[in-house]
Amino acid sequence: QLQLSESGGGSVQAGGSLRLSCVVSGSTYTYYYYAWFRQAPGKERETVVGINTIGSTTYADSVRGRFTASQDSAKKTLYLEMNSLKPEDTGMYYCAARRNGGRWSIWRPADYHYWGQGTQVTVSS
Repeated sequence: QLQLSESGGGSVQAGGSLRLSCVVSGSTYTYYYYAWFRQAPGKERETVVGINTIGSTTYADSVRGRFTASQDSAKKTLYLEMNSLKPEDTGMYYCAARRNGGRWSIWRPADYHYWGQGTQVTVSS
């Protein structure tokens, strides 16, 4: 059973930076596609960025140019570097994974099979 554990959230002022980490355990790291999601209060969960195990990324328009996703296969860890943070970036950030294969969409939370517990990011103006 794949397990995901996020860390690195916190409270920052607008314009600040945070770095999130997601440690993957319990199964073969390369069998999965990974993504970062976020969910603000009262809003639907949305994809921030998708990343495969060779580092190819797909970003949401809202974060492109400000956020950078990366991964370290040796450490089985995903990272999300967030710069120029805005109040609208506030939310719970989740690491997610789906087994490779089949028809799916990066942008559809229901297509992901495993989720971390989330880490809160709060950006004040």
